[in-house]
Amino acid sequence: MFKKILIANRGEIACRIIKTARRLGIKTVAVYSVPDRDALHVEMADEAVLIGPAPSTQSYLAVENILRAARESGVEAVHPGYGFLSEKAAFARALRDAKIAFIGPSPEAMEALGDKIAAKKLAAKAKVSTVPGHAEALKDDAAAVAAARAIGYPVMLKASAGGGGKGMRIANDDAECREGFARATSEAKSSFGDGRVFAEKYVRDPRHIEIQIIGDSHGNVVYLGERECSLQRRHQKVIEEAPSPFLDAKTRHAMGEQAVALARTVGYASAGTVEFIVDSARNFYFLEMNTRLQVEHPVTEMITGFDLVELMIRVAAGERLPFAQKDVKVEGWSVEARVYAEDPFRKFLPSVGRLTRYRPPRESEDVRVDTGVYEGGEISIHYDPMIAKVVTRGRDRAEAIGRMARALDEFHIRGVSHNIPFLASLMAHSRFKEGRLSTGFIAEEYPRGFHPADAVHHRPSLLVAAAASVHHAFQERAAQIQGQLPGHERRVQNEWTVRFGENEHRVSVARSPDGFEGELAGRRYRLRTVWRLGESLFEGDFDDEPFCLQVERAGIAYRLSHAGTEIDALVFGAHTAPFWRLMPAKKTSDTSKFLLSPMPGLLVKISVVEGQEVKTGEELAVIEAMKMENVLRAERDGTIAAVKVKSGDNLAVDQVILEFR
Repeated sequence: MFKKILIANRGEIACRIIKTARRLGIKTVAVYSVPDRDALHVEMADEAVLIGPAPSTQSYLAVENILRAARESGVEAVHPGYGFLSEKAAFARALRDAKIAFIGPSPEAMEALGDKIAAKKLAAKAKVSTVPGHAEALKDDAAAVAAARAIGYPVMLKASAGGGGKGMRIANDDAECREGFARATSEAKSSFGDGRVFAEKYVRDPRHIEIQIIGDSHGNVVYLGERECSLQRRHQKVIEEAPSPFLDAKTRHAMGEQAVALARTVGYASAGTVEFIVDSARNFYFLEMNTRLQVEHPVTEMITGFDLVELMIRVAAGERLPFAQKDVKVEGWSVEARVYAEDPFRKFLPSVGRLTRYRPPRESEDVRVDTGVYEGGEISIHYDPMIAKVVTRGRDRAEAIGRMARALDEFHIRGVSHNIPFLASLMAHSRFKEGRLSTGFIAEEYPRGFHPADAVHHRPSLLVAAAASVHHAFQERAAQIQGQLPGHERRVQNEWTVRFGENEHRVSVARSPDGFEGELAGRRYRLRTVWRLGESLFEGDFDDEPFCLQVERAGIAYRLSHAGTEIDALVFGAHTAPFWRLMPAKKTSDTSKFLLSPMPGLLVKISVVEGQEVKTGEELAVIEAMKMENVLRAERDGTIAAVKVKSGDNLAVDQVILEFR
């Protein structure tokens, strides 16, 4: 077994690898870029080496820098995690030449399977069911259009290198194909240093289901069940689960056997994932193979009991797999949600800044949190915006979903926007609960994007009672101030008016031995809780039903977060509420004549000039943030009055880009 390994990655995956290495008694070396100097993975590792400035091409993608760190620190092996260099055969070969083990497949296997174009050709030869397509790199947009016409729209334009939703575009006609080719090529070059793009038929209403395999250098390969990864937004996975609620035993076995057969053709030795798309009739087609660990690997670990990182390390050290296919048992159900620093109410635009509050859910055998951040740390513009992965397990799918909903309620994040309201909305969605999934689920169920109205709260009486109880507790403390005039002491009333927006609710509150009790909407309620003033987590039982919400002061209001909703509650006494109704509403400034930057990022391109007339939907600018290119389009017809910035500028949120006449 290795005594010391280097982790050529950052963030939550680096931290997750360190945990397993520590359990195995292996020392770890972290690498970091300048902005990651104070990152969690640097703190957790036994040693840490600076490898370059912020741009990943000069740090986490710089092979020579990482090789130098590996040699200087005297490691015996390198784990690449996922992303960055994890699927670069040249990196694995350079390590082999330096007599340092690569904790992953051989360079030859990576070249054969890691490249999407080569993998499709190999799969076809191995008689694995594949999606119709053009399995050659497209040289320009004209070639892309020609290939798309031959295949038949809609088509998927996809980067040959890498993954994670980058370098992927769906095209429904020639115009979308030309633009999609330009965007996919640009993103692929930026993210992977490889701009090759190919085209394949886009299967409508598909499910994205993948098979986890693990092989050793002694010829053993097994599959560890499947993962359902159909809930995606812009080809980026949002929710994953294992097993799939759609597959039957026959299809599961057939997919697993094909995945193993494909891996055997190249003598695959490590963890890998064979991805399929599955239609409504359970016909499945090979999509690609990821020759690395997947982001969503924890759901497989939760239901099989295997530590995939440990298996990868042991296989790289030359050990045999300690089990055969017949020994793989799946127990229960697991769900994973990816918590990102993004604003779901502003078209999921990335959010950067300092985590002023970070309190993850309590971990247990059935709740797991993989993260690479901490309270006070920064979410950087330079890298992936993931904050954490929340993974839950249950005896069945319903229990796993219920535990996920509870865990999301417990997750307390402030300082940056996050997608927890959206994740909570998905957990509560009837179609998701029924397991009627497809890769088009989010686009179909949220066609206008995600809005506050989509996060419907099914227990409004809980929010009213909670707001009134919290306010009552604050008033009790205020009444204890010293130095009050005898006979004029402050008395806490029991009747309150709770205001949510324009809606008012009359409620009475009194202390009880185990929390609060009172009357709301003509009926008695009981709220059991051990909450104390100052705590952000407010949990207990409301009329014998468990709940967990978050509460904090927001000026004179109380901000309540629960089940994906966030609402500001104003609580007034009987004499104060009528006066509040007379307060004028503050008017917001008119920004309709400006195009504002919706996110911090690099201005890649200004597509218009001063005096130009533009039509609705026309491209105005392209901003790159967290390795994704975002196209800003005109919302209505107009004329450009002034261009306020230039290509190459670093933009701040709400910075003026264009002014319209």
